[in-house]
Amino acid sequence: MARAKRRATRSTARVSGTSPLSSREPTPEGQVAEAQSRSAETCPGCTREFSASFNQFEKENWIRCDACSTWWHWRCASEDEKKDYTIDKIDKWYCKPCSDKDSSRVTTLKAPTRKSDRKRNYRDYASLSLGMTSDPNRWLRMLENKTFKQDNFKRMHGSEVTLEWLEEDEEALTEPILVEKPDGLGMKMPPSDFTVDDVAELVGEQSPVEVVDVASQSASAGWNLGKWADYIQLEPEAREKIYNVISLEVTGTKVGDLVLPPKLVRDLDWVENYWPSTRKGKGHAYPKVQLYCLMGVASAWTDWHVDFAGSSVYYHILRGSKVFYFIKPTPANLAAYERWSGTELQNSWLGDLVPEVTKVVLEAGNTMIIPSGWIHAVYTPVDTIVFGGNFLHSYSVPMQLKIRGIEINTQVPKKFRYPLFSKLCWYVGDRLLRDLKAGTSYSPRILVSLLALADFLVSEVRILERGSEQGKKEIKDQIPVDRVKDPAAVARELRWRLKLAAGSDSDEEGGSVAITKTNGSGLKRKRGGEEEDRPRFRNFKPRQWDNVAEHSEEGESRLVKITQPLEEDETWKERWTDWSNEVMDEDGGTEAKVTKRTDTMVRVRRIASRLERQRVERVVETWEWEE
Repeated sequence: MARAKRRATRSTARVSGTSPLSSREPTPEGQVAEAQSRSAETCPGCTREFSASFNQFEKENWIRCDACSTWWHWRCASEDEKKDYTIDKIDKWYCKPCSDKDSSRVTTLKAPTRKSDRKRNYRDYASLSLGMTSDPNRWLRMLENKTFKQDNFKRMHGSEVTLEWLEEDEEALTEPILVEKPDGLGMKMPPSDFTVDDVAELVGEQSPVEVVDVASQSASAGWNLGKWADYIQLEPEAREKIYNVISLEVTGTKVGDLVLPPKLVRDLDWVENYWPSTRKGKGHAYPKVQLYCLMGVASAWTDWHVDFAGSSVYYHILRGSKVFYFIKPTPANLAAYERWSGTELQNSWLGDLVPEVTKVVLEAGNTMIIPSGWIHAVYTPVDTIVFGGNFLHSYSVPMQLKIRGIEINTQVPKKFRYPLFSKLCWYVGDRLLRDLKAGTSYSPRILVSLLALADFLVSEVRILERGSEQGKKEIKDQIPVDRVKDPAAVARELRWRLKLAAGSDSDEEGGSVAITKTNGSGLKRKRGGEEEDRPRFRNFKPRQWDNVAEHSEEGESRLVKITQPLEEDETWKERWTDWSNEVMDEDGGTEAKVTKRTDTMVRVRRIASRLERQRVERVVETWEWEE
């Protein structure tokens, strides 16, 4: 029932509007007259006293009779009705003349709103940002009565954190590691007496900086490094709010010149190793995420998060202390994190949704490397300065793509995702393909990981081929045309070569393929429960041979005797397929003449910086006898 059409509520001061009694559209010249005459509009119940006493700028309520469709002022309705209920509660209403004609015409009210006894949680959107409340100390209260798993993460000497460690230890870089002293890491940091004032002076006091209001976990506008340095100098009790700086990237500044990530990080970092050096630096857009200066004050807190795109992190405490709370990135824990992110659950402690949380305390001089995907929250007990950075690498591609998928599913704004992620993947894929063609070999652990990268690039190509126009545009914008001329060929050939390098055949586009490790040495591909030996790659064109030479040489003939070579059944095919001296009998059987011919083919070609020469010999025997 369209009740809104039966009643009209309007203000007589809105001179450009219409009323149930008039549909006139006033002209600009007549607006004043319209305003003066509006109060004169009457209903059948109006009296001179009502019209004289009504203020034209008061809100006028109208109601229509459900019998005669005549509009009445609510103020002109029965005094008994106005005493018993208000206009917004009426379902059906009849004017007095209509109700006098028919006694069954009685005013009825709307059914009362259904109420529930369930307790409801209402969010205060005025004081929430990203699901957080405005109380900066709520995390400390959440920690009360919580239990944590004992920290048993590996402690290592800096000289042990190397590529050789990654290759020899299958568990390397699957859990956080702690290096208590920086010696041997191949890392450079500012002196231990380095201060926030030094940061402001070297980067520039007028340089803008993104400051996080800890209470709401959202950005606070209007900050520069000079203002931040002044805030830090305040005594803790004089700080009205608790703020945190966790995203000051200092590449290209004088502070950046004082920082060098650990050697292992530089050896692994995709940006360091695969992004073209000619497209870095001033004037070029590239992922600047390697050199962060983090400055937090006592009681600052960063809620549960995973670093963007599942990037790994190196984290060095220059001054102060940090307390980390870690959740292992198991499938179940990541699913819980995805449910928690961006919902009302974010007002609760994520640790209550997972089996265990590990607590780690870092002191000045400690360096931690956090692997891909680890969920963590960070508490700052005292004013602290930290230098760290993010890096993507070839050992954790599946997890990196998994976290990127969670970011998309939970609608993380692009501003807070890893910059130029897809373009970096294309640079990596193009370089890997060239290296594979040149004969570079990779360990089984890396091959398994890189196959996930190839699958991702193929999925991007499929969008280019069959996606929407908007999807195609987004993909094209991320392809570095300076290196990748044919993205479809690059993606599919990369996947094909990686599978061959891992001991697996290539599958056809869209085929159902299962890949599993075999004896820790590679991969095995199965289809329909049986292995297939024939490699297939739709777009691959092998390098042609530069020169081919062939010749044949006739050998001597000899006479042999064979036993029953041509029986009527089909068993002779199996016996003759694998000839041996055992099927021959010099003392009996049929005499046959055997002629041998040797065909030889030699071919050569140049591949990258080497020559490849192949010699193929084929021996053909012809057996003849009289029937």
